[in-house]
Amino acid sequence: MSQYEDITIDQGADQSIQLELVDTSGAKKNLTGYSVAAQIGKTYSSSDSDAVTFSTQIASPATDGIVNLTLTNSQTSAMKAGRYVYDVEISSLDSAANTLVERILEGQITVSPSVTRT
Repeated sequence: MSQYEDITIDQGADQSIQLELVDTSGAKKNLTGYSVAAQIGKTYSSSDSDAVTFSTQIASPATDGIVNLTLTNSQTSAMKAGRYVYDVEISSLDSAANTLVERILEGQITVSPSVTRT
């Protein structure tokens, strides 16, 4: 089951979020062989064309269990102020080459409006 976290981001600003993943015993999750995907939508039923996609990276070494999510100022500028939903998923292949997907984080994102225009 994923964790739930509400986040506020500033419209027009670069955003960076670092996640430190642990396994059920509390040890750093080994992310070797994993990939990460994360998106923001106005609603859970928003189309893919309406979604904002985070740039994602598993930090090196993957055994430290750190995932970085980023949005550029151009991406956040294009978002209207208000409330959105998001989730973050990790995936890997099992021994039979089946893709296993695990949602690790979800919640709401509030985009705080910006006054300054540059």
